[in-house]
Amino acid sequence: MKILALTSIRSDYDLLSSLYKLLHNDKSIDFKLLVSGAHLSEEFGYTVQYIKQDGFDILLEIETLINSDTLKSKLKTASIFLQNSIDVISQYNPDVILYAGDREDVVIGGLLGTYLHIPTIHFYGGDHESGGHEDTVVRHATSKLSTYHFVSNKEHYNRLLSIGESQNRISNIGSISLDRFKSNKAYSKKKIIGLLSLESFEKSSLVIYHPSPSVLDDDSIVFENILKSLKNKNIFSFVSYPNTDSNKSKIINIIRKYNNDKNFYFFKNIDRDVFLSIFKMSQFIIGNSSAGIYEAAAIPIPAINVGKRQQDRMAGENVVFCETSIKEITVTIEKATSQIFLSSIKNIINPYGDGESANRAYKLIKEIDLKGLIQKVEDPLC
Repeated sequence: MKILALTSIRSDYDLLSSLYKLLHNDKSIDFKLLVSGAHLSEEFGYTVQYIKQDGFDILLEIETLINSDTLKSKLKTASIFLQNSIDVISQYNPDVILYAGDREDVVIGGLLGTYLHIPTIHFYGGDHESGGHEDTVVRHATSKLSTYHFVSNKEHYNRLLSIGESQNRISNIGSISLDRFKSNKAYSKKKIIGLLSLESFEKSSLVIYHPSPSVLDDDSIVFENILKSLKNKNIFSFVSYPNTDSNKSKIINIIRKYNNDKNFYFFKNIDRDVFLSIFKMSQFIIGNSSAGIYEAAAIPIPAINVGKRQQDRMAGENVVFCETSIKEITVTIEKATSQIFLSSIKNIINPYGDGESANRAYKLIKEIDLKGLIQKVEDPLC
């Protein structure tokens, strides 16, 4: 069996890396990755290095990223990926193509499978947020192009049914991103301090904030408000660089402004075990990343979502949404770190799964007759 997975950025790679390991270790499977986008950019940490360290076979590296702040950049990136992947995928002719999430490259994966008559599996379909970000409609469009779906919960399962996908094309396996939380043995704070050459700190938070070009808020102002609120509260914070969405440069300029501030440790990409250890030891995660929605409940810690991005996505009781002013952010930090709130989330169940999803996906991939499902003849009205 030949399986090809598409990955363009560290976040989507980590979503499925636990499954990739199972597929790679199966001698009956020829498993390869097609690597593109931010993975091959020095500005975003050249994260293809982590794929190579994990020992996976790379079918091809395609430089696709148009590193620009314009709305055109994602379309151009997607077009480069399509043009440069068609022949190599056609020649490799995998039995199935895997892709995850809602970025521009996954809809290209759906098109490749449709026109090359190759079965595809879309992970994390059926999710929805009402903040106006284009990721939501790209995710739904990709679902319609895909042969099969591995979803994270019953709500996502039902949403795919509502857009005309049939039951025999959907399996609710939970979120594979949680598997790495369960298997990871966190480093001590002392070890993290030593590895990153930091001064000692009492408490910390994790900040992941991405641009939201379809939202009216000025991302740089919102991001700086988060930093100011954390500094005012004297909370040392590990701060991630933004993803490749347009308007990222404004956020990066704020990072440069605060780069020498001892209240913050800024990073583009760091070792997975170090990152998970930072996540687990943080008082809370703050920003607008899906990591707060999906993963923070697995620890559990509070997740503060600032602004419209991620609005109305299914979330655990640990997630608190707030507006973007310093006052609103500060009040929400105080609420999320109060003993009353921390006690209320101590024993919560993560709605996105139990950390055993990779095994479920692995077994199903070997069992499902994907070729028998490749023609989508179902009528959405029926």
